[in-house]
Amino acid sequence: MERLFEKKLLDWKQSGMKKPLMVVGARQIGKTYIIEKFAKENFEQYLYFNLEKNSELRGIFEKTIDDAKIIEYLELYIGKKIDIEKTILFFDEVQVSENFIVSLKYFNESDKPYKIICAGSLLGVKINRFKSSFPVGKVRMETMCPMSFEEFLKATGKEMLKNKIEECYETMMPMPEFAHEQAIDLYKKYLCVGGMPEAVKDFVENDLDVEKFDSHIISDIKDMYIADMQKYVKNNLETVKIEKIYKNIPSQLAKDNKNFQYNFIDEDGRKRKYESSIDWLVASKMILINYNAKRMEIPLKVYIDENKFKLYLSDVGILTNMSEIRFSDIMLDKTFLYKGAITENYIAQELASKEETLYYWTSNRSAEIDFVLYSKEDGIIPIEVKSGNNVRSVSLNMYINKYNPKYAIRFSTRNFGYENNIKSIPLYAAFCVK
Repeated sequence: MERLFEKKLLDWKQSGMKKPLMVVGARQIGKTYIIEKFAKENFEQYLYFNLEKNSELRGIFEKTIDDAKIIEYLELYIGKKIDIEKTILFFDEVQVSENFIVSLKYFNESDKPYKIICAGSLLGVKINRFKSSFPVGKVRMETMCPMSFEEFLKATGKEMLKNKIEECYETMMPMPEFAHEQAIDLYKKYLCVGGMPEAVKDFVENDLDVEKFDSHIISDIKDMYIADMQKYVKNNLETVKIEKIYKNIPSQLAKDNKNFQYNFIDEDGRKRKYESSIDWLVASKMILINYNAKRMEIPLKVYIDENKFKLYLSDVGILTNMSEIRFSDIMLDKTFLYKGAITENYIAQELASKEETLYYWTSNRSAEIDFVLYSKEDGIIPIEVKSGNNVRSVSLNMYINKYNPKYAIRFSTRNFGYENNIKSIPLYAAFCVK
């Protein structure tokens, strides 16, 4: 399946590959697959090393962090010379070896034309808790996400539909009604399946029929995430807290006020008790955080309220699975309150895939805008998310009257349109927003 992340890999190649490339992202999003595909298609020779599965490989980095010595030992390990000029080296699951990460500095500083890519699960956590000297400025880091809806359209063979969506977004002209309905149907299926490559692959192989889709794939990935918490967190008490938060997010999103509340986890819930656990989950890329910005001024980051935020799961398919929602309820467009939470999580995932930091706005609890984005050309733009056709909004009108933005964005199941300075964008076109 084609992934947009390939563009970042090609960009790294075109930059000269002087800095080793570190790919960060949650487990099971396709990091290994896409890096191997890139390596095989773009280089004469390719070597793969998995540090988690092989203790002998890890031992090399315990002996030395000198680049020349490492290559010498690797040659002994594989039993042949490594042609540095023609070979790309891919080290996987590198979170298990802090010394390997330290060694990247020396690969970068060498005058030899090394081509090094590394990836692993929980790398964000590892970096945040790095005990040695992390090679700042010596490594290029890129974050990979689950498949976006744009990638989902490509994987399901709907390239022409994707192109039409992009065209209508640029012109703000409505999609042909039959195409609009087709795109809405695929959007609903994406809410069921999500963006985990293995899940999308199974969905495609089952002729895009959600009833035939094996939802156990997502359950297994969720269980794998929880197993990672137990495996890589040394403190058992911390493991319990991390797992509690992760499993509690669907319930947090069910509240009228979706702001994360510590006492919603347990009666003694406090920031001091759970803050480090949330940091762990954010760094692991298993969850997304949406910050409350107190002022609509740039840069938004300096005006966040650290005590007010929302948390989402990194993949909407996992949220649907954890919430035990029947696919038929989504596909038949049944009315249920939690649909709004699923839709908001979907938009958060789409924006995060564009490397947007998530912010939202509130006004004395009387109004709330789901997301606000800063555009260099257009300033701060409010984004409202609606799960259906009902687009009546007191909050958006209040925001527009107060801040007079260049325009506002409203996501819903309605077709494209532009009225009263509000861009009406169908939910399936969220990937078009740059």
